[in-house]
Amino acid sequence: MTARILIVDDDSIVADSLADALRAQGHNTATARSAGVAATALKEAERTARFSLVITDVSMPGSDGFSLLRHVTKEHPGVGVIILTGYGSVESSVRALRLGACDFLTKPVSDAELRAAVDRALTRQTLLGESPRPAQDNPSGLRNIVGSDHRMLRVYELIQAVAPSRTTVLMTGESGTGKSLIAHAIHDSSPRRTKPFVEISCGSIPETLLESELFGHVKGAFTGAHADKVGRFLAANTGTIFLDEINSASPGMQLKLLRVLQERHFEPVGSSQTVEVDVRVVLASNQPLEQLVADGRFRQDLYYRINVVSIDLPPLRDRVGDIEPLAEQFLKAHGAELGRQLTGFSPEAMAALRSYRFPGNVRELENIIERAAVLCRRPTIQLEDLPPQVTAPSSEGRAAPSPRVGDEETWVPMPLEEALREPERRIILRALKANHWNRQRTAEQLGINRTTLYKKILALNIDAGDQEAA
Repeated sequence: MTARILIVDDDSIVADSLADALRAQGHNTATARSAGVAATALKEAERTARFSLVITDVSMPGSDGFSLLRHVTKEHPGVGVIILTGYGSVESSVRALRLGACDFLTKPVSDAELRAAVDRALTRQTLLGESPRPAQDNPSGLRNIVGSDHRMLRVYELIQAVAPSRTTVLMTGESGTGKSLIAHAIHDSSPRRTKPFVEISCGSIPETLLESELFGHVKGAFTGAHADKVGRFLAANTGTIFLDEINSASPGMQLKLLRVLQERHFEPVGSSQTVEVDVRVVLASNQPLEQLVADGRFRQDLYYRINVVSIDLPPLRDRVGDIEPLAEQFLKAHGAELGRQLTGFSPEAMAALRSYRFPGNVRELENIIERAAVLCRRPTIQLEDLPPQVTAPSSEGRAAPSPRVGDEETWVPMPLEEALREPERRIILRALKANHWNRQRTAEQLGINRTTLYKKILALNIDAGDQEAA
């Protein structure tokens, strides 16, 4: 897929380097040294050959990359934007993504990273441009998904955009964030909705059996194979297969999956007969695949093959506003199962739920509500109906003061990982400040790679506002 791309950076060396790399990949490129010049170029291109994509640096004199992002989103909605960061904070880049940017890259950018990001952005823009927007607020396929957080609204948009195609979708997010529900929604919103939907968790099946589960086997293929078996891929033929926890697949299995995704055929275990399938593949990982690729534990070619359209599901603790509607929905469902008329939550109970951090995310919330529905004695769920970890002032999962290492403060029981968060946060902040927020140099001094540092910055909620505190 070739495109016309505008690169915006006040550093001419960076702009020309990116332009050269993209031209070598077959794209038509132009450069601009400021957001103002870029805005003029975009307007003029509307009358001739439009740009498909803008790659812009964040830090530029005058109007910065965020201003340009807002301008492009408002005035040129068909143009995708990739944010390029060097010294800016990760939190600022994430905010840009939430405001509509397709992706973000960190300088220096490798050719492989650039190619993958551009391919993802162009595919996303094509799908968004071709997909008709539904008139109803919660269309078929999304009826079981609750949430009005802006990040979830973007997820809904991506589901509707990608569903009509056969494009591979990769979902990322913590365990319990609802990846299986999203996979079902993609299938139910697609032309394959009446065909099979097959789900398999790669992490729950021993490596020695996973190949047989996915591709089937013939009688006598191995000890215990007393009859032919149809694998999950063939069972999902003409429909959708959802491969959860793909991060746990072995290197050998990753190679076999790559072949199936590329060629759409395979051989059952013990057979020389090739089987062709027409199947939509949706995958999910509960670990960052970029880090696994960097560590050599996940094939780079498979990662680029499956990361065509990515959907990142935010943890429940980051969308507190969705806790109440989710809890209400779960209460209604479990009340119906129990044959009880449950009317809602007391203010104290809802306040406790909203302040809990939900390490198990939406799945944990549903379990908590099911327990409350079974145990409650009144139509309204009270504080005492909730489990101790939700109601205890310093329970696991609830925000509690982090103890300082090396002082004489009273010990607050908590997991070691949580106790180490604040000291680690202070160390990273000091290192970032000492290096003027240059993440590449900070990572080198800390003895970790840049991707690991980026993940820690996100996990520890470090942003530009912390610079003075560092």
